[in-house]
Amino acid sequence: MWTNEQISNQSGKVAFITGANSGIGLETARALYQAGAKVILASRDAAKAQAALQEIEQSGGEGSLEIAVLDLTSLEAVRVCAEQFRQRHAQLDILINNAGVMTPPASQTAEGYELQFGVNFLGHFALTGYLYPLLQATPGSRVVTVTSLAYQSGHLDFENLRLEKPYDAAREYSQSKLADLLFTQALQQRIEAKGDAILSLAAHPGVTQSQLSRYMSPKAYQQAVDRFGELMPPVQGALPSLYAAVAPDVVPGGFYGPDQDGGLRGYPILTAIQANVRDPEVAKTLWEKAESSTGLVYP
Repeated sequence: MWTNEQISNQSGKVAFITGANSGIGLETARALYQAGAKVILASRDAAKAQAALQEIEQSGGEGSLEIAVLDLTSLEAVRVCAEQFRQRHAQLDILINNAGVMTPPASQTAEGYELQFGVNFLGHFALTGYLYPLLQATPGSRVVTVTSLAYQSGHLDFENLRLEKPYDAAREYSQSKLADLLFTQALQQRIEAKGDAILSLAAHPGVTQSQLSRYMSPKAYQQAVDRFGELMPPVQGALPSLYAAVAPDVVPGGFYGPDQDGGLRGYPILTAIQANVRDPEVAKTLWEKAESSTGLVYP
């Protein structure tokens, strides 16, 4: 049973966490700060990030905290945020692609992509690419991308990335989370082909209380609780992300999630992936789409 108490001293390490102002992101940031890391709290809302910073500081810790304003709905905003970070920092030990949106009303990013695909996958693809030189320059660096068991019902429809078809919020969410897991696997393969010493890992939190549910009606939320059982607190839902970020025995390209009730709750372990993540042609097409959309070619 792995918990925060097993996190080794992280002094001297720099961690960048998206969506760090609440929920799983906040608890991930808190744990790394308490272990001594310099933690960058990346959030679209600077005021919320500042409130999170103050809350984390008050809980005590050995590290330091910094805010980065990051709007994943705009690829230009992602570029600006990454450039500002690179101007201030010479290393990046841990990048946690944590931020996400789930089942919002039909909407699009600044570039016209369906919002969930654009924020959950494409924005993080771009952020990772812009920060890749720092990851490359930092021995033992890791990229952790947070996905969801919703990937299991996902299917990449490359003809429906810009709301070309009637909107299905749950379908589009599953698609975005499948894209995250495909990205994790493909990035690890490309890292190894290039010979870089970076680990690409994925994590999912199981059923956890978070602001992801903000678009759910009270009835839908209760139906989810009735179906999946009581939701874990964010401090426990953050454990798979933290394990992937710091545990010494992780597997390159590994997928980490809770160990009980089919991955719904518990403590982090290495988790098997379904067949829909193993199609190399789908992964190749997704990567090429992301390259053409962002203008980024890496590693």
